[in-house]
Amino acid sequence: MNTKHKVIFGNCMSMEELPDSLCHLMVTSPPYFNAPFDYDGFFRNYDSYLGMLEKFASETYRVLQDGRIAVLNIDDMLVNGVKYPITADAIKIFQNEGFRYRDKIIWKKPDGYLRISRRSGVLLKNPYPMYFYPDNLLESIIIFQKGKFNYYSISKEIRQKSKIDTKEFQDNGWYKTIWEITNVLPGSKLEKGVAAFPDELAYRLIKLFSYKGETILDPFLGSGTTMKVAKKLERNSVGFEIIRDLENVIRIKTDFENEVDNNIFQVIERGTGKYRFVTLDFIERKKNGN
Repeated sequence: MNTKHKVIFGNCMSMEELPDSLCHLMVTSPPYFNAPFDYDGFFRNYDSYLGMLEKFASETYRVLQDGRIAVLNIDDMLVNGVKYPITADAIKIFQNEGFRYRDKIIWKKPDGYLRISRRSGVLLKNPYPMYFYPDNLLESIIIFQKGKFNYYSISKEIRQKSKIDTKEFQDNGWYKTIWEITNVLPGSKLEKGVAAFPDELAYRLIKLFSYKGETILDPFLGSGTTMKVAKKLERNSVGFEIIRDLENVIRIKTDFENEVDNNIFQVIERGTGKYRFVTLDFIERKKNGN
């Protein structure tokens, strides 16, 4: 099955290039709020972060078809000793935009993995009450639905082509509310400087919530994981990204490195809006240690 893929370099708080009800599934991982290991100082304050989520949620609702699913890989964030309830706030934001909160899955990373220093080490140095902080190996996958899905809208042919392997479903624990999946390791060549989720995460979600030939949206495309997996699973895809320099990474990751046919792989660069300019300037300042 021939599929089409489009990268739009622009801010997903406006998805002006997409008509209403174009997409069949949204899978994404928004930036962590001012995470010290990825986005330190990226957002002016927490309200500005929530404002970004509100605008992105509104646009997602507009471009998603009725009955379809939106999935966020997101989690609470500890910044300078303050824990921000991002998951709860994101759920409320999507509900306010009209989505129904359908489910939450916990993504558990391997026991030996921690991205930053072990928070539990505080207690090891001070073995007294009130010094405990747990090491975090979990992230949330929150699932929303826009209205009700019409199961009769899918032809028998497409249903059969998109049939889920029940052995894979059972053997790998897809049916659980805890998914144990190995994370992308820091320093991975194509994910350098990008907080990417693993292929397996996108693979399960795309298989479970879309049919072959449909269009998958990722508003925070990053290195292109969602697009890569959508292509593999014979789905179309469209992604938004504000870092223009990631085009080559996306092309390599999706195996479109030398693709010139715009009917298969299309790149659109929106005018240099303020948000993208500020973001690129921020990244350049971070590189220079400012």
